[in-house]
Amino acid sequence: MAFTESFQVKAVAPFNFDLTAQIFRNGDKQIRTSCGGLFSQVLKLDGQLALVQIASVGSVEEPKLRVVLKANSPLTSTDKREAEEAVRFIFNLDFDLCSFYREIKDDQGMNRIAKQLYGLKNPTTPTVFESLVDSIVEQQISIKVAIALEEKLTKKFGDHLEVEGEIYFGFPTPQAFAAASVDQIQQVGLSQRKAEYIREAAKLIVAGKLDLEHLKDLEDSQEIIRRLDEVRGIGVWTAELTMLRGMQRLDALPADDLGIRRVISTYYCGGRPIKATEALEIAKAWGPCKGLAAFYLIIAELRGIAV
Repeated sequence: MAFTESFQVKAVAPFNFDLTAQIFRNGDKQIRTSCGGLFSQVLKLDGQLALVQIASVGSVEEPKLRVVLKANSPLTSTDKREAEEAVRFIFNLDFDLCSFYREIKDDQGMNRIAKQLYGLKNPTTPTVFESLVDSIVEQQISIKVAIALEEKLTKKFGDHLEVEGEIYFGFPTPQAFAAASVDQIQQVGLSQRKAEYIREAAKLIVAGKLDLEHLKDLEDSQEIIRRLDEVRGIGVWTAELTMLRGMQRLDALPADDLGIRRVISTYYCGGRPIKATEALEIAKAWGPCKGLAAFYLIIAELRGIAV
C-alpha cells in the first residue's frame, strides 16, 4: 500500500516547467525521468524514500506545480516541507529569470536564443554530493557514456523504493560509497582513479572533514573552488561543474569543458576550435549568469535553434 500526499508549489515567473524538465526525457524511469509532462524522481525525506511526481498546472507567466509524494509509510508535515524545499531547489523556482534576460539584452545572439527558450531554468541536483559524483564520472568522457555510468552507480549503491509494484532508486549516499571498496565502485565501468576519487570524497564527508552543503552558503565562488580543489581528483573544472549543477552558482562557467566551448564556438565563432580564455572573454557579455547562458546554448543546440 502506498501512502500519498499532494500539494501545489508556485514559482517565480517566468518559468516553463515542461521545457526545463525536457532535459530528463531520456532518463531511466527507475531513477529520474520526464515523460508526458510528468517528472518523477526518488528523494530522501526525513529518513525515508519517497517518489516525487511533478506536473505543471499553471502557465509560464503564472507558474504553478502539482507535487505528488508516494511512500511506503505515512508522510508527515516534515516530509512535505522537505519535498517542497527540494522541488524548489531542483528546478530553481525562486530565481528571477528577468534579471538574466536584462543582463543579456545587448547580446543579440543570446537574446534571440533566450526568447525561443523563454522560461527555461537550469535544473539542479538535490544534493551537492550528487553533482560532485556526476562531475567526477564525467571527467574526460562523453556525456552519453557518463549518464549510463551514473545510472549504474545509482542502481548498484542507491537505496531502492517499491511503490505500486514498481521499483525506483535514490542516489547513493556518501555512506554507501564510503563503505564500498574501490573495486566494487569500479565494477560499473569506472576507471580505478575515478572510483578512488568518489570513495575518498565520500569518506571525507562521512568523517566530517568535508561539508559540501555548507559550501553552498559561501559567497566567494573562488573560495569554494579552492576548498574543493584540495580534495584528490577534484580540479577547477570538476569544482566549477559541481558548483553550477549542484549549488545554483550561475556565475560558474567550466570553460575547460569541451562541450561548453563547442557550443560557444557554434554560436559565436563559426564552429572553429576555441580555448578556454576565448570562451571566458565571450562570456563576459552574460554578466553574473555565465553558467546559465552556457546552459541556454546547450539546450539551443539540442533543439536545433539557429540565430
